[in-house]
Amino acid sequence: MEKTKYIFITGGVCSGLGKGIASASIGAILGSCGYKIFTLKLDPYLNIDPGTMSPYQHGEVYVTDDGAETDLDLGHYERFIDTNLSKLSNLTTGRVYAKVLKGERSGDYLGKTIQIIPHITNEIKAHIRKAAEESKADFLLIEIGGTVGDIEGEPYLEAARQFHREVGTDNVLFVHLTLLPFLMASGELKTKPTQASVRELYRRGIQPDIILARSDKQIDKESIQKIALFADVEEKAVIPAPTVSTIYEVPINFEKKNHISEIIFERFKMPVRKAKLEEWEKLVSRIKANHRQKIEIALVGKYNQNLDAYLSVVEALKSACYANNLSLNLVWINAAYLEKDDKQEWEKLKQCKGIVVPGGFGSRGVEGKIMAAKYAREYKMPYLGLCLGMQVATIEFARHVLNTQDVNSTEFNTKTKNPVIHILPGHHEAESKGGTLRLGSYPCVLDKDSLSFKAYGQTKIDERHRHRYEFNMDYKDVLEKAGFKIAGLSPDKRLVEIIELKSHPFFVASQFHPEFKSRPLRAHPLFRDFIKASNKV
Repeated sequence: MEKTKYIFITGGVCSGLGKGIASASIGAILGSCGYKIFTLKLDPYLNIDPGTMSPYQHGEVYVTDDGAETDLDLGHYERFIDTNLSKLSNLTTGRVYAKVLKGERSGDYLGKTIQIIPHITNEIKAHIRKAAEESKADFLLIEIGGTVGDIEGEPYLEAARQFHREVGTDNVLFVHLTLLPFLMASGELKTKPTQASVRELYRRGIQPDIILARSDKQIDKESIQKIALFADVEEKAVIPAPTVSTIYEVPINFEKKNHISEIIFERFKMPVRKAKLEEWEKLVSRIKANHRQKIEIALVGKYNQNLDAYLSVVEALKSACYANNLSLNLVWINAAYLEKDDKQEWEKLKQCKGIVVPGGFGSRGVEGKIMAAKYAREYKMPYLGLCLGMQVATIEFARHVLNTQDVNSTEFNTKTKNPVIHILPGHHEAESKGGTLRLGSYPCVLDKDSLSFKAYGQTKIDERHRHRYEFNMDYKDVLEKAGFKIAGLSPDKRLVEIIELKSHPFFVASQFHPEFKSRPLRAHPLFRDFIKASNKV
């Protein structure tokens, strides 16, 4: 008998409807019922992982404790279900084919012809089983990326169909998220795209059990009845998924208004448990109550054309604002414009109460980020640096406080005379880019006389990393004598993890990415105290 119940989430009509939010919300609801939840995202692209993808196209790369570079939806999963995920939570077509082809080269298939069915689909199913076994989850939520009808997604849908047959109807449930477009000309919601999308699922041998109907408008009963009829599901299983003021309202909408957990329990023939969403309700009430008490925070980025490139940073800032009974007014600052001394961009920055400089790769916009760090230091504006944000703050301090010439990172100038930031020991600039970063969770020991220790309330912490360059310890003493503070080190004291400025109300920058551990119901300490300090300006 299967211990784990499997919920597959598919999407139809178009991408970007919010399958990740829907999956995470269902996980949050079931988790609040006392069940152990684990999630898996199946990504149809041929990349091994998104680590080498452009942030402009793919958005941020989310990093797990065990160092997996994954899809940004895993960030939603972790924030909603408050469970640390792993490399088992993301599977790409690239990884599937790489493993199968490696087996073929090794003779594992005994000379057989390698085909999508059964070899690729078997590998997908094996990964699903492994995720269930190792996580020991009561519910495994499996999101299939893309939309039904995408040629890249065919093997995953076929694997899901086979998996359903193998483990039995009582152990698998299909949720289909689809769009109900509103036509201004006729003033009505159209269900035909949903009907077509469901037919595409039928052709692949999959019958949805629950339809999540995404719409910017209120869905009338007639539309729900029509969807239920054509999709062959009960009316109560057609659940409106309207656009809401905050994504953290989605679990409440699914459960309080539509009782999705009861539908799931009934489908799995399980006893009904009451979802405990009181904390979510308090959070949403707090968000709505504080929407007028805004605080202007500058995010000095280089990938601003795709806001998803900084998704976890933005959500961490929002959560920190919620914890301080504030609402975030995020001001997007283009680092490349600061470099060009764009007066309008500088004026936007100066109107803010705090500055965040997030991570990134490559030299474009770096001088603008350095200028932002300089402004924060000189004008005592609260500053939070993340990864590259720590590195540019170090470069800025060495250049302008120590008045040292030719200071840089070897990432941006391999011949710099003063490389205060240099390549990760044991690596070199010319090596392969994929999977060669310092990735995953590493320990850090905090100085008790630091703002960072005050924020965390403990000396030893663990945070996630994604970078290739480090602080150069050769410059530690000379920088500290000038007022630069090393607030956190690796346990062996070889790597700098957090820096601060002694004569500044709040200037904290970390080599790690604290945004990955922020939760809506539990703001990250560094973000929380940064917002608190910014609110005093």
